[in-house]
Amino acid sequence: MTSEPTPARSTGRHRAAPVGGTDLDAPHHPSTRPTRPVADLLIDPDHRAMALSAAVDGLRLRDPDRSASVAFNRTQKVLGFGLLGAIVALVVVWPTATLATLVSIATIAYVATLVDRLVIFRRGLTSGALRVTDEQALAIPEDELPPYTVLVPAYGEPEVVGDLIAAIETIDYPLDRLQVLLLLEEDDGPTIAAARAVEAAGRVTVVLTPPAQPRTKPKACNYGLHFATGDIVTIFDAEDQPDPLQLRRAVHVLRNSDESVVCVQSKLGFHNAGDNLLTKWFTADYGIWFGFLLPGLMASRAPIPLGGTSNHFRRDVLDDLGGWDPFNVTEDADLGVRIAARGYRTAVLDSVTLEEANVDAINWVRQRSRWYKGYLQTWLVHMRHPVALWRVLGTVSWCRFTLLIAGTPLIACANMIFWLILALWVAGQPTMISALFPGPIYYLALASLVVGNGAALYMNLVAIREDDRSDLLVAALLIPAYWMLMSIAAIKGVWQVLVNPSYWEKTFHGLSTSSASAGSTGSTGSAGSTGSAGSAGSQTGRAGSRG
Repeated sequence: MTSEPTPARSTGRHRAAPVGGTDLDAPHHPSTRPTRPVADLLIDPDHRAMALSAAVDGLRLRDPDRSASVAFNRTQKVLGFGLLGAIVALVVVWPTATLATLVSIATIAYVATLVDRLVIFRRGLTSGALRVTDEQALAIPEDELPPYTVLVPAYGEPEVVGDLIAAIETIDYPLDRLQVLLLLEEDDGPTIAAARAVEAAGRVTVVLTPPAQPRTKPKACNYGLHFATGDIVTIFDAEDQPDPLQLRRAVHVLRNSDESVVCVQSKLGFHNAGDNLLTKWFTADYGIWFGFLLPGLMASRAPIPLGGTSNHFRRDVLDDLGGWDPFNVTEDADLGVRIAARGYRTAVLDSVTLEEANVDAINWVRQRSRWYKGYLQTWLVHMRHPVALWRVLGTVSWCRFTLLIAGTPLIACANMIFWLILALWVAGQPTMISALFPGPIYYLALASLVVGNGAALYMNLVAIREDDRSDLLVAALLIPAYWMLMSIAAIKGVWQVLVNPSYWEKTFHGLSTSSASAGSTGSTGSAGSTGSAGSAGSQTGRAGSRG
């Protein structure tokens, strides 16, 4: 790493007005900073009850339109049922014309998403993440480093507690300025027992979250904030292996950017990339997301959906935003959009945290379906005031937000439909299929199929070359099979938005049998997903999970 972090361009003000009006109109969220010693607060029933109430209900009571506690508000329900009813009626009266119109809309959406994804990828390829050298990170005097809190939410993972301690010991940050809070559920006996065994070493403080719905990672993080003493707050999963200088690098970026930059997102990679074909696909998935697409979004000044770990927040702004939404199962992506919707920005840092890639396809589908569901939750929440969001983001970023956050899961679902259409066409070329692609839509769909899939593979190969990951070449060429898994996960996630939106599906860790040292900090990219009518890059390489 050799270059200075690129300073954020000044906007002429410290931050933009939030969605819905001026700064004075923004909901005020009380500070979560502890006012007494943490050891006392941990055993104070009144403080614990207050912290739990705020963790669960704080955001939805003070800012209900920003909460996913209700998946669809009244307006969205009326519009949704109205649109569905209209489509059903039109299919009954004019079946061919209506279905052809829907196919045309989907094809245009494919092409728009593909073009936008290529633009983002190119910008990420040319600009990259912010780089802070080891020398720059170590040059900050210890007495000038701010107090830092690391939140580590975990549930049902006693086997990774030891890994957490090993990772914390590698972090280069003064111990008297570093607070590590291990956030556990009160009824998680095995993990608590493992944690108590290492708490005595003084490296971590165990915080037990009282049982309450929803049982989610963001609820635990909100609760933990009430015991956090740091000026900067970050999250690691218990199995994470962060770059030892990552905290110092994040401090450097926050100090050398303008005040609109309030969050620093580090890259994520895997230490077990070579376990099987799925882990190679997953490694490629993360690589293009954190290595190229997120830096491209940063360069475009568009909302950045955060990863689940290794994001570093200014504490005062995190409090001002109301923390995480405990009812959103991708609380990280939602918070990233809320940051942008209030006129703030996120920087992407070239510092890698290693974690464990899913080695089991069923476990992977559970995790990915939750991510897709959370993306739709996030889009639905922030589109409750679409005009206000457009005024803050601008037209291009507003459209990009929709294409990325809503388009990613919906296009992954549509892929399955288009694959079936393609199979029917190849089997017998029925007249009905040809009628679905009228005039120029046929040629647009054909171009999308050929050029779109080619572009997706091209992005993979370019990313592999840039990251020097030739070991992923075969996996990249077989990536269409991975897109099939994505489509299955997306269909499951969309269904759960309708029937069980806030259900948190547990992702099991500790399944890898490979050594943590066998992987690489580098990871490269996998783009998108493909359909018979086109390809639109429905890749969503997001970060970790509490479970």
